[in-house]
Amino acid sequence: MKKIILTAFLCLVTSIGYAQIERPKLVVGLVIDQMRWDYLYYYYDKYRNDGLKRMLREGYSCENTMINYIPSVTAIGHASIYTGTVPALHGIAGNNFMINNKWSYCCSDSLVKSVGSTNSAGKMSPRNMWATTIGDVLRIATDYKSRVFGVAIKDRAAILPAGLNANAAYWWDQEAGNFVSSTYYMDELPKWVQDFNRRNHTKPGYDIKTSNEGVTMTFKMAQAILDNEKLGQGDVTDMLCVSISSTDAIGHTYSTRGKENYEVYMQLDRDIAQFLDVLDTKIGRNNYLLFLTADHGAVHNPNQMAAHRMPVDGWDVTKTTNELNAYLKNKFGVDKLVTRAYMNFLYLDHDAIGHAGLELGEVRTAAANFLKADPQFLYAFDLEESAIEPLPEPIKERAINGYCHNRSGDLAVILRNGYFDWPYKPDYKGTTHGAWNPYDTHIPLVFMGWNIKHGETSVPVKMVDIAPTVCAMLHIQMPNACIGNAILPVKDHQ
Repeated sequence: MKKIILTAFLCLVTSIGYAQIERPKLVVGLVIDQMRWDYLYYYYDKYRNDGLKRMLREGYSCENTMINYIPSVTAIGHASIYTGTVPALHGIAGNNFMINNKWSYCCSDSLVKSVGSTNSAGKMSPRNMWATTIGDVLRIATDYKSRVFGVAIKDRAAILPAGLNANAAYWWDQEAGNFVSSTYYMDELPKWVQDFNRRNHTKPGYDIKTSNEGVTMTFKMAQAILDNEKLGQGDVTDMLCVSISSTDAIGHTYSTRGKENYEVYMQLDRDIAQFLDVLDTKIGRNNYLLFLTADHGAVHNPNQMAAHRMPVDGWDVTKTTNELNAYLKNKFGVDKLVTRAYMNFLYLDHDAIGHAGLELGEVRTAAANFLKADPQFLYAFDLEESAIEPLPEPIKERAINGYCHNRSGDLAVILRNGYFDWPYKPDYKGTTHGAWNPYDTHIPLVFMGWNIKHGETSVPVKMVDIAPTVCAMLHIQMPNACIGNAILPVKDHQ
């Protein structure tokens, strides 16, 4: 009898202890694709008071948040934000990379089927990612009672943030004109998603991502998830991962300046204001923790810069690849040893090198030495040797962190500042990203809501610090490959 009483007492004490842990009802991660840090202020006077201005007015802004790897692209950014780690450890080495010696898309999964359409747009999953996310460890901490969802127009922007054990992720199928998922998460779309798709269907083939409508559609779906899945209404913390993709598509097409970019950020501001109002009403003003950040920035258009005497030019990737292949053939007697270039990485044909009886390291060294002689590159190096290359420390750190063995390229080039990774053309209107430079790697980071007091800091912060900060606030373990640290100005400012 005494043993029964003692056991009951210990259970009661344990339950009381757990009950005393304060957590918000809901965590919302909001990633704005291609949002440079300076967009917080470049458009500031045009923002409404209840959107981004409200976030800056009520929230805590980390003004010196940087990406600490290369290349700075969408898939890596979304993975790194939520895992708290870098490509070397989470395995997402680009939007595309090598998997088992095959060029692959980051979320492609032949083991799953599309749900919500009959084409291949849904054959996606997070299976290629090696690390857990905030949502994964939140579910573990609550014995899988927490519910975690991801939503975006881009598949990778919905799938990777939600994590390996999400309840669901939804992304847009352009061909079908509606949101879809995959059998990784479910066998069929919930009835409420089917109803949502019927009400919000677009013409098949219409690329909603390239219009402001894509911003609004994403927030509409996010609100539908809140309503129908009753997120933030239970006894444990839930999580919603929202990514806005249209800002990136429009930026790529029209650049960082001009009418189109202005209009999409005004739309974003309006939709954020409405979304915050929904969160206030449904979850409670002080019951949700929200963070806003970006997966990468973007360089200013070269023609715009050239008009103001700024040094710009473009890298003819094809020309460099052909010249390097000619050099390597002359030296080693094997044709086309360079198979492709992705961002600033070049890939060698390992099979051809092996069949020819060549040493991979010797070919890499020869290729790097050839590239070093090209004046358009500040640096060229073997990625396996990044740690011993005479690189400035910020570039060295990013190269080491961005190199994923057997998935990343063999060689890296660092372009002159302001250079693009394609030929410079006088009629080019758009932009790109992927470099180590601040225009690509300086991103916004604003926390708002539950236990957040207004303020800002210029203390150096890294993208990988976001996940451990959220986890520290929730009193849960950080993701399993996390290398970041809790941002003390945020944690201690609660």
